[in-house]
Amino acid sequence: MLVNKVEICGVNTSKLPVLSNEEMQKLFRRMQQGEPSARDKLIQGNLRLVLSVIQRFNNRGEHVDDLFQVGCIGLMKAIDNFDLSQNVRFSTYAVPMIIGEIRRFLRDNNPVRVSRSLRDIAYKALQVRDILAGRNGREPSFSEIAAEMKIPREEIILALEAIQDPVSLFEPVYHDGGDPIYVMDQIGDEKNVDTNWLEGISVREALQKLGEREKLILTLRFYEGKTQMEVAEEIGISQAQVSRLEKAALNHMRKHM
Repeated sequence: MLVNKVEICGVNTSKLPVLSNEEMQKLFRRMQQGEPSARDKLIQGNLRLVLSVIQRFNNRGEHVDDLFQVGCIGLMKAIDNFDLSQNVRFSTYAVPMIIGEIRRFLRDNNPVRVSRSLRDIAYKALQVRDILAGRNGREPSFSEIAAEMKIPREEIILALEAIQDPVSLFEPVYHDGGDPIYVMDQIGDEKNVDTNWLEGISVREALQKLGEREKLILTLRFYEGKTQMEVAEEIGISQAQVSRLEKAALNHMRKHM
């Protein structure tokens, strides 16, 4: 995704104007007095804000022109709803609205389909969360959102989880200059029957390479879940001997797996 290219959606990004805070306030007053050209100037003067936001989504595989257009919709909503009486910079108010508009676009175009009813509940919950946060001056709990919406807490959680963006297994989560660590490196699939089956065969074959006492120790430890002390009492040796034999047996198995 080339967000630094000169032209996006026919807009020459190198020639976009930059408005000062004073100019912004004057344009907002003129717009609120009914001057349409002032709104157009506010849009043009804040397109760089949209460009800066869409860079956050440069790994989603979406075309930059699509994201820019959606971001512009969020910008226009922010311009139309901005309250000059609040002591807040316009960019502080607009950025979350632009991000929200882009996220809604990405969710609606998500390959993982979520029912309309669940999406509606989730979006309503997000609106209620913002209202409660503004009212109470803190982040509301799921229970408070559920009480406000008169919907079970579990349903709120399910809806919000359903609209989360999927993460690629190949998305890097850490990079120290060497090989990156991907999401897939940090998760396991315990339900993969084929893998478990192959591992089971491999373990059984490796066990056959051990002596009877070593096999007994590993069986008691890892199949019956006994502690080293319990194993020691059962077979009549010390716990230190169990530990030493267990470690040697595991190392021996690794050579054959």
